[in-house]
Amino acid sequence: MRRKAFNMDRTHKFYVDGEFGQLHGRMASPPEATDKCPLLCLHQSPKSSLEFDTFVRTAAKDRITIAADYPGYGMSDPSPTEDLATIEMYARSMWQMMDTLGYQKIDLFGNHTGSKVATEMALQQPERVRGIAMISAAILTDEERAMFTDMFTPIPLDEEMTRLKITWDRIVERRAPEATLEWLDRSLYQTMMGGEAYEWGHAAAFAYGEPFNQALTDLPHRKIILNPADDLQECTRRAIPIMTNGEVIECPQWGYSFLDYYPEAVCDLILPRLDAA
Repeated sequence: MRRKAFNMDRTHKFYVDGEFGQLHGRMASPPEATDKCPLLCLHQSPKSSLEFDTFVRTAAKDRITIAADYPGYGMSDPSPTEDLATIEMYARSMWQMMDTLGYQKIDLFGNHTGSKVATEMALQQPERVRGIAMISAAILTDEERAMFTDMFTPIPLDEEMTRLKITWDRIVERRAPEATLEWLDRSLYQTMMGGEAYEWGHAAAFAYGEPFNQALTDLPHRKIILNPADDLQECTRRAIPIMTNGEVIECPQWGYSFLDYYPEAVCDLILPRLDAA
C-alpha cells in the first residue's frame, strides 16, 4: 500500500480507538511513497513506543514504520483489570490499530515482551504477517520464571519513594556506555507512565511461556532474533533448536538500549532479511 510521507525528521503521533479506549502510536514515513511492507514495532515491559522513537525514524528511510503503546502503557488507555492484560489482548489491540490505519500486510519487530506480542499477532492473523524480527526470546526454565516474577513484582508506593529508587537503580545498572542522564530519565519516565499497572506487561509475558515456545516451532513465517548481551542472552539461544525458518543473530557488542545508539546497524541486520521473507 502506497502512503504519503510525513516529515522524516520527527515521528507523527496519533490515536485510534481500541477495546478499552484510545491506543497511541508514533509513525514515520519515507520521503517518497513506497510499496515496501510497513513495519510495526512492539515495545518491552514496562516501556512504551518511545523506546523505538529513534529507530522508527531511521527505519523509515524506505518504509512506513510504526511503534505502538499497548493498553496501559505510554499514552494508551489501560484495560480495567489485570486479568484482561494478556499477550493475546495486546496482540488483538495491535491488530485493531492496523485495521484502523488500513494496513493489510505488515512486518513485525518486537523487543522482549514485544517478541511475544509479535508471535501472537502472527498466530491470530498469519496471512497478514510477512516476517518477524525480535530482540531476545524469553524461553525460561521454571526457576528463571520464578526469579524474574519475583524481580518484577510491583513495588508498593511509599513516602520514601522506594519504587522510584529501585527502578532508577535498575536503569543505571543496565545503562549503556553511551547513555546520558537524559536517556536514563526518559527510561524512568516510561516506566512511571504505567502507574499502578506498570508490571502487568511483565506478568503477561511470563504467563505466555509455552505458547511462545510452540509458536516459534509452528509459525512458518521468517523469524530473525537479535541476541544482545542482556539478561535474556542464554535464554534466547534456546530458540535455535526449536525454531522453524529462523535464525538467532549474536550481538555481543550491544547491551541494553542499543536501539537508540545503533539504529542504522539494527536496520542493516533486520530489514534486508525481512524483505527476503
